[in-house]
Amino acid sequence: MTQQCPVGFETDHDSLLQARKWWKESIIYQIYPRSYQDSNGDGIGDLNGITAKLDYIKGLGANLIWICPMYKSPKSDYGYDISDYYTVSEEYGTNEDLSTLVATAKNKDIGILLDLVINHTSDEHEWFQKALQDPSSKYRDYYFFKQGINGQPPNNWRSYFGGSAWEPVPSEQNMFYLHAFGTRMPDLNWENAELREALYTMINWWLEKGIAGFRIDAIMNIKKTMIEGTVEPDGNDGLVAIHKYIINQPGIKDLLQGLKDNTFTKHNIMTLAEAAVPDDQLEDFIGPNGLFNMSFDFRAADIDIPESGEWYRPTDWTINQLRDTLLNVQTSVQRKGWGATYFENHDQNRSINKYFRQHKEDISDVTKKLLATILLGFRGTPVVYEGEEIGMENIQLTSIDQYEDVNTHGQYKAAIAAGVDAEQALRLVSYRSRDNSRTPMQWDSSDNGGFTTGKPWFPVNSNYKTVNVAQAIKNKDSVYHHYRRLIELRTGHHYKDVLVYGKTVPKYTDIDNVMAYERVLGNQSVLFFANFQNKALELDNGAFRGKVLSNNYADISVEEDRINLSPYQALVVDTSQ
Repeated sequence: MTQQCPVGFETDHDSLLQARKWWKESIIYQIYPRSYQDSNGDGIGDLNGITAKLDYIKGLGANLIWICPMYKSPKSDYGYDISDYYTVSEEYGTNEDLSTLVATAKNKDIGILLDLVINHTSDEHEWFQKALQDPSSKYRDYYFFKQGINGQPPNNWRSYFGGSAWEPVPSEQNMFYLHAFGTRMPDLNWENAELREALYTMINWWLEKGIAGFRIDAIMNIKKTMIEGTVEPDGNDGLVAIHKYIINQPGIKDLLQGLKDNTFTKHNIMTLAEAAVPDDQLEDFIGPNGLFNMSFDFRAADIDIPESGEWYRPTDWTINQLRDTLLNVQTSVQRKGWGATYFENHDQNRSINKYFRQHKEDISDVTKKLLATILLGFRGTPVVYEGEEIGMENIQLTSIDQYEDVNTHGQYKAAIAAGVDAEQALRLVSYRSRDNSRTPMQWDSSDNGGFTTGKPWFPVNSNYKTVNVAQAIKNKDSVYHHYRRLIELRTGHHYKDVLVYGKTVPKYTDIDNVMAYERVLGNQSVLFFANFQNKALELDNGAFRGKVLSNNYADISVEEDRINLSPYQALVVDTSQ
């Protein structure tokens, strides 16, 4: 992958064309390594499996691969609980296998992004073990250990995974440690300068291995505003959501500037932050001289989650609200910096099930292509999650015991404690479970979907006989080929500048259940239009006059002055004058 800025980009069309950056023009393909491809028959995906599929990824049109954590870990949160930052987990392979993957991918012009998890470690990490063994050790200050209040936790924070964010230290009376996520994932104390230096050393060690950059996990949590005692709870459990006290707290920018100066700026890499950034601070975080190159925005992805974070109380939302959220993010980010756009990842359920929850009967290749059309037209570096490109869906399981995700179990227990009956609780949390996106990749119609010759670590979705890569590649009208053609459109010479650097201009916001926007740069304009409803729509044809570049139907019904759009029809039209 060419990582040097192209020459001749000094021309500024309508003040929209910023200095070219290779990471703005990239397409990211995200891989959950445990579920992508098993090369040795043990039922678990691995690095050699990814290496074997590089040509498939290149064929889709992606040139960056973000790999979820593959470091040594006890897997209490399947890799986001790291016990050794320097070593690949045995089940995924070896450090040599990772080096082979990086080198092989580079030869195919594909860069590798690693997941950087530096808000917390595993409780099996050497630092935490030493902190437990010796309360006077320097490592005690690498984490947050606090005295309780009359045997109770220091405060009533609720962890992201449910329950108290404080865990008792087994060997010490009235002593607790902080974990914003799972109980086995203690938070690191970024106020400790020696800890920060240890993290900088580790980050630079990986960057010297030739990776293209990092997706940076939970980074907005590293600064805590510590409180003692009980505050007003926001749920039936007597607890309050922790994010109010640990996301984007005063002083975090100083810590992040130190991280950038001591690591990222020394290398020509991409930094993609998992960071919910307020609109009025976007320039500081993802502007031209921001702390990161880009960040994810969660507002659309989490549109169904209430403020308390309780999955089992999904919000009611409308297509108009989803449209306004997505377009507001587009227009706010483009004024200040750069973003990464996505509909799915390892922490989300499948987008087709999320955005069509109220209309399950309308889940089809047509609606899957509609989502692809909207996603791949946005301004920002797009991320396609494994299986999204073939239309993989949520899995239907029958018991909470079948789920692996610690967060799913936490939400289920919270629902039961809140008085929700067991059947309803399972239905609600299984819809939103992160395991929906972690099912094994469906490669073909053979046993286990071609993922493994052994017993898969997690069940393969039962629809793998019809939804799989082999079938999708054969069918030129498949969801896969729709993604591939849209990526070709975005990266091809004629439309790349307008679709990468062009301004996003919302359109048709006065029409219910329509999601539309135009990408505009200089004298080029491209309309992305989606009739997001199971109802035909008739509109003035004037705004659609131009070359149709993409259509999720076989044709369009056009009269002299009117265009008739079918239910869930999505178009891309070159409207340049």
